[in-house]
Amino acid sequence: MLLAEALRSSTLRLALISIGIFGAAVIVLFSYVYWSAASYVRMLSDRDIAAEQVILKKAYDDGGRDGLIAAIGRRIDDDRLEGGRYLLADAAFAVLAGNLKAWPSALTPPREWETVPAPDGTSGSTHLLRAHVATLADGSRLLVGKDIDDLRRLAARINTALALGILMVFVLAGVVSVYVSRRTVGRIEAINATSRSIMRSDLGKRIPLRGTHDEWDQLARNLNLMLDRIEALMGEVKQATDNVAHDLRTPLTRMRGRLEKAFGRPRDTGNDQALIGDTITELDSVLAMFASLTRISQIEANDRTAAFRTVNLTEIASEVVELFDAAAEEGGVDLHTTGAPSAYVRGDRDLLFDAVANLVDNAIKHGRESGHVTVEVSRAGDESAITVRDDGPGIPSQECGHVLKRFYRLERSRRAPGNGLGLSLVAAVARLHGADIEMSDNAPGLNFRLRFPHPSAF
Repeated sequence: MLLAEALRSSTLRLALISIGIFGAAVIVLFSYVYWSAASYVRMLSDRDIAAEQVILKKAYDDGGRDGLIAAIGRRIDDDRLEGGRYLLADAAFAVLAGNLKAWPSALTPPREWETVPAPDGTSGSTHLLRAHVATLADGSRLLVGKDIDDLRRLAARINTALALGILMVFVLAGVVSVYVSRRTVGRIEAINATSRSIMRSDLGKRIPLRGTHDEWDQLARNLNLMLDRIEALMGEVKQATDNVAHDLRTPLTRMRGRLEKAFGRPRDTGNDQALIGDTITELDSVLAMFASLTRISQIEANDRTAAFRTVNLTEIASEVVELFDAAAEEGGVDLHTTGAPSAYVRGDRDLLFDAVANLVDNAIKHGRESGHVTVEVSRAGDESAITVRDDGPGIPSQECGHVLKRFYRLERSRRAPGNGLGLSLVAAVARLHGADIEMSDNAPGLNFRLRFPHPSAF
C-alpha cells in the first residue's frame, strides 16, 4: 500500500521530471564531447592531408607525372606515414598509382574535401577515409587522404558509453526516486495518521520522531510543540470556563437571594435602595470580570500592535507610583520608584501602564502591612527592564507558573477582593511586547520583572 502511494505521489512525479531533465543534459553533454573530439581529429587530419598535397604537387611540378608517381611510391613505403592513402588516376578515374584499389565512387569532382568509405589497395578491407582531391594540369586527379577508422571506433565507444551511462543514470535515478518517494510518503502518512487520531479527540497523541535530526524530524518536532501549545490552550480555556462559572455563581446567587427576599416583603424605600445599590455593585464586579477577559483576548490576538511606538518605561513607572500613592499611604506602605532616568522600549503605552499598575496593585494588596514596594527601571545593554519588588509573603516557586493563568489565585489570596485576572493581563501584555517574565524571591517578598528587547529588535 505504501509503495502504491509512493508511485502515485507528486514527489515521484517531480523526481521523474528531474531525471528526464538530467538525462537530457547528459545526452547533450556526451553529444558535445563526441562532436568536439570528432572535429579535433578531423582538423588534425585535414592539416596533415593539406601538407601532403603541397609536397606531392611540388613533386609533380618538378618531375611531371613520373616524378609524382615516384613520390607517391616513396610515401607509401615510408613507415612514418602509416595511415596515409594516395591515389593518382587519369581523367577516366583509372588507377595509375597509389595504395587504394579503386577510385571511391562517392568522391567525384568538383567536391574537393570529403569523408567516404574506401577499399584498401593492399588488404582489400574498407576504411573510413578523409580525402582531398586535386585536378592536375594534364587532367589527372590526385587523391590524398588519411585513414580515420580510429575516429569511427572512438565514435562507437562514445555511443556505447553514452547508452550505458544513460541506462545506468535512469536505473539508479529510478530506484533512488522510488526510495525517496516511499520514505517521504511514509513520513507524511505518519503525520496524517497522527492528525486523524487528534481529530478523533486524542489531543495527547504526538507525531513520532525517528532520531534522524533531518527536516522531517524538525517538522515533527515543531508540530508536536504546536500540539502542546494547543493542548495547553484548550486546558486554559476549560479552566477559565470552570473558573468563570465558579466565580459568577456566588455574586449571581447573592443577587437572586436579595431579589427573592425583596420580592416577598412590603416595599420599603430605604431597604429597596440599599438592595439596588448592592445589586449594582455585584453587577459591576461581574461586568468588570468580563471586561478584563475581553481585554486579555484582544491583547493575545495582537489587535493592539498598530498603536506601538517608542515609550519611556521610567515615565510610566513614575505615573503608576503617583496613581497608587494615596492607596499605599492609606495602607502604610512605602511606595517609591528608582533606577535609570530613561529606558526606552517599543510598545503600547496604555497597555504597559495597565500591566505595571496591576503589578503595583498586587504588591500593595498582597504585600506586608506597612511594608515597602519599589518600582525599579533598569537598562542592561540592549535590554530594558521594569521590576516591582515587595517584602510580603511572596509566591512559592512551584506556583510561579500557575499565577499567570486566568482566575488562578493562591489560597491565602482568596479572601482578598479580585478575580485572578490581573497577572493574566500582565502575561498577555508581556507576550504582545516580546518581553520575558521573571519571578524571584526577594527574601522576603517577590521580585516581578519584565525584560523588554531593544526597540530596534522588535
